[in-house]
Amino acid sequence: MSDISAAQVSESTPNRVFSTRLSGPGVAAAVFFFGASLVPSLLPRTGLFQGLVSGVTLMIGYGLGVLAQWLWNYLEIPTPGPGTTMRRVLFWGTVAVVGFVAVATTWRQVGWQNDVRELFGMDSIGPSVWVPIIPITLIVATVVLILARSLRRLFQLFAHRLTKIMPRRVARLLGGVALAVLLLFLVNGVLIDTFFGVANSAFSVRDTATAEGVTQPQSSERSGSPESLIAWDTLGRQGRSFVASGPSVDDLNEFHGGGAEQPIRIYAGLKSADTLQQRADLVLQDLIRAGGFDRELLVVATTTGTGFLVPEGMDTLEYLHNGSTAIVGVQYSYLPSWISLLADQEVTKETSQVVFRTVHDYWSSLPEDSRPEIYLFGLSLGSFGVESILSSISIINEPIDGALMVGPPFVNDLWNEITDARDEGSPAWLPIFEEGRTVRFTSLENALDVPRGEWENTKLVYLQHNSDPVSFFSPSLALRSPEWLEEGQRGPDLPAAMSWTPFVTMWQVMMDLPAAGNVPPGYGHLYQSGEYLDGWLGVTEPAGWADGDTEALRELLERLDAKREAAG
Repeated sequence: MSDISAAQVSESTPNRVFSTRLSGPGVAAAVFFFGASLVPSLLPRTGLFQGLVSGVTLMIGYGLGVLAQWLWNYLEIPTPGPGTTMRRVLFWGTVAVVGFVAVATTWRQVGWQNDVRELFGMDSIGPSVWVPIIPITLIVATVVLILARSLRRLFQLFAHRLTKIMPRRVARLLGGVALAVLLLFLVNGVLIDTFFGVANSAFSVRDTATAEGVTQPQSSERSGSPESLIAWDTLGRQGRSFVASGPSVDDLNEFHGGGAEQPIRIYAGLKSADTLQQRADLVLQDLIRAGGFDRELLVVATTTGTGFLVPEGMDTLEYLHNGSTAIVGVQYSYLPSWISLLADQEVTKETSQVVFRTVHDYWSSLPEDSRPEIYLFGLSLGSFGVESILSSISIINEPIDGALMVGPPFVNDLWNEITDARDEGSPAWLPIFEEGRTVRFTSLENALDVPRGEWENTKLVYLQHNSDPVSFFSPSLALRSPEWLEEGQRGPDLPAAMSWTPFVTMWQVMMDLPAAGNVPPGYGHLYQSGEYLDGWLGVTEPAGWADGDTEALRELLERLDAKREAAG
């Protein structure tokens, strides 16, 4: 290449970038990886989503095949010559193995998906699912290939410039390092910052809107009401939905037969005050104004990314305690949880700790016999915030009464520690820790009574599904089979055909993450009101509650869930 000018290289770039020539080893690896992308994972997939996953996966395989070929040639390892028996054996052997994997997985893909869909109570699919899979896979693969070849041409230009002043191999090495540094800078310093900036701007605009059918509450027990210290238009989209919803006194009286109170809901949005501490002080003052410390229960809830507090969890608690509740939430981000999980972990911790400390300090100053029981709640990234509170030194002298943590993400340190230290014989997806004296786990089927130890005063509950990739994804899946996939350890919502394959399983579960909330309730990252009912019953243990009450409330909650689903 040293005798080719930079201009010639530049002129040839488009042809090479868009060339139809492909690497033989790259194609073989691509076909194998395409087959691997079709094996069953935690969640069912649509044809559109499978095409996206398969297109990216195919090109990862192609890239690894090309890299292997380059490394082989770079090390000058001998290869069988054209027309030799060994070359024919290697070629046809590779075709046979790769072809078998591709045909077998393609043939079984519809059956695998239907097994998962049947497990989740979804309608089955037919071979027509391949209509979107094939073109989308090819389109995605083509786009990725063009981008990769463009980067390769850029590397060649760098290397060519350097060959004028240094040996060829040194030039290629330094050119590669320079390009890697440039790409790292572009990705970390430009693309990621731009992505988060654009996402934050887009979702902050959405936060100013109000969901259809949501109107300002008139009850003094709600933030955003005319009597509230927190203005309605500062609560954000999710905050306005939270304070304007939930069971009314009439709804509660109809179920309990009387004696209901209007549930208290206190909330501050990002625009409610300039600083986090000011927002925390504001919710405390609004909570005092609304009479929150005179109720039976006080719940400090950490929201998910956009400020969302799940109705199934909040409404259930209020029904359970006939409205003698106060729930406090503070928004910390405009971003959805899947982005907040990457960008807002420290913000989540800080918000959780500051809001809790502010409320807890006041609560601790009240007479013990006249203050409410105090609990924590967190769904998804919210449970990450709850864990940061549980590890805080501020609750040692005045411990909380309990916490309900739902769909804990794989980044939760305490959750991981408890799971790893679980009692012998208990499964990883439903651990028993120290005989359940403080911490217990449950799932779609209530399992809070499984541990034999006596539950102590502070009760912590984790609600999780074995089919939830938010909880059970881990980079370690690349090299180690997880215990929750082993025989005798698997949960009832785990697809029977799912097994562990190095790297493949990690990639497949990672690809499940964006779809974790697009499944029927009771699976993946969607939790039903009945599951929240079991969790809240275990954590709060309402006085005078009977089994018949549980079944009656469960039926009511199922009807409410059906209404929410019908309303979209």
